Amino acid sequence: MIEFNRAPYVGTETQYMQKAIENGKLCGDGPFTTECSDWMKKHYHTKEVLLTTSCTHALEMAAYLADIQPGDEVIMPSYTFVSTADAFVLRGARLVFVDIRPDTMNIDENKIEAAVTEKTKAIVPVHYAGVACAMDEILEIAEKYHLKVIEDAAQGVHAAYKGRALGTIGDFGCYSFHETKNYTMGEGGALLFQDETYLEKAEILREKGTNRSKFFRGQIDKYTWVGYGSSYLPSDMNAAYLYAQLEAADVINEKRHALYDFYHKNLEELENAGYIERPFVPDYAVHNAHMYYLKVQNEPVRRALIQNLKEQGILSVFHYVPLHTSPAGQKYGRFCGEDTYTTKESERLMRLPMFYNLSVDEAAQVVEAIRKFFQETR
Repeated sequence: MIEFNRAPYVGTETQYMQKAIENGKLCGDGPFTTECSDWMKKHYHTKEVLLTTSCTHALEMAAYLADIQPGDEVIMPSYTFVSTADAFVLRGARLVFVDIRPDTMNIDENKIEAAVTEKTKAIVPVHYAGVACAMDEILEIAEKYHLKVIEDAAQGVHAAYKGRALGTIGDFGCYSFHETKNYTMGEGGALLFQDETYLEKAEILREKGTNRSKFFRGQIDKYTWVGYGSSYLPSDMNAAYLYAQLEAADVINEKRHALYDFYHKNLEELENAGYIERPFVPDYAVHNAHMYYLKVQNEPVRRALIQNLKEQGILSVFHYVPLHTSPAGQKYGRFCGEDTYTTKESERLMRLPMFYNLSVDEAAQVVEAIRKFFQETR
């Protein structure tokens, strides 16, 4: 069986987790949490990094820090994971979905301005498959209407837009370190921002509404409850696992790109023959090989191909069902403009097995199975 995904493992995770145990500090903000945060600050050139229990929680923190209030409107693509929406629904916001670009599956930057109203408070670009949205255009709109930009970079760790790390370009960036991502801590995430004036409020929010972070830095002699908060700190055991992967980030990245390039090269003939479309990466983006997807003619073909691969011991999957078509999406939001591509393109897209420990031989089996399917059904 060729799995669709397997959590990456580089070999030093167990050693670091054992060290975390020996440190006697397994709760949040231990030594490995600091190591992970410092690593990201250095490599992604961001002022602040707060490790969280998930990207969902990073988005919730960003929504709070951006002062999203009941009745505010937040613009985002409908083609995204539910967490993108949940974080703002939790604050009482109304969601305004706009169409995507068919080439990248990202929010169409040319459709955003028409969705802006006097109630709009933020734009949430989602960097699908680790391929950057058109951030210059998005930032220009945000500046024109005084809006916050909150990057959902769950899939965008170690990817870039015009030389800048995804997640560091808007007001806030949110990473995921779920086991399905390029770098993992099982469940986890991170909140990134450049404006240091948010730090104290973010630390209080993350530490259950207390000024405990100041206490641990020796800035106060005792800590107390000072405002609203929750518990967004991951265990240092999880951070130890992640730190081993961050140290090997370039190795993981190179292996994933090799697999991506193998798929891309060996599926070209099927695209030239009109059976599939391969992913597109704009010149302004450096992607992170987070996933390899292809698009087939329509949903029935996709269903048949996924089933055919499954019968040969290969697991492939489709991805999001557009949020605006869901019961909650209709309750909490609306679609602005025409759904020209969101639904149509989402029904054609399927993801191939893609993970760090996938072998080239296994990737070759996937390619051959896809070729055989189209040869037999043409």
